[in-house]
Amino acid sequence: MCDYLAAQGVEILGTNVRTGRLEIDVLARDGEVILVVEVRSRGSGAWVRAFDSIDWRKRQRIRNAGERLWRFRFAKRTDVHRMRFDCASVAFDAEGNAQVEYVRSAF
Repeated sequence: MCDYLAAQGVEILGTNVRTGRLEIDVLARDGEVILVVEVRSRGSGAWVRAFDSIDWRKRQRIRNAGERLWRFRFAKRTDVHRMRFDCASVAFDAEGNAQVEYVRSAF
């Protein structure tokens, strides 16, 4: 996932970033915007798609983690103006190559 974002010109700030008991899969920066990226993957036999596994409870936990991180790490910085919540679905083909589906401003 980080390779995909870096190829888009995004700076990776961290992976599996903890904010108390909450965790952000990928924290990145795209210019003046901080990206909070939730990454999901499902196997071919899964009952639901990866994006469908992000229910309202999960979105709320991600928002809470992002808000907490904003307050304690980014709120006073003048070079950052806002935070965006994105989602990524990663699937692997038979050869093991990753197929990424990415949604900006997912919630």
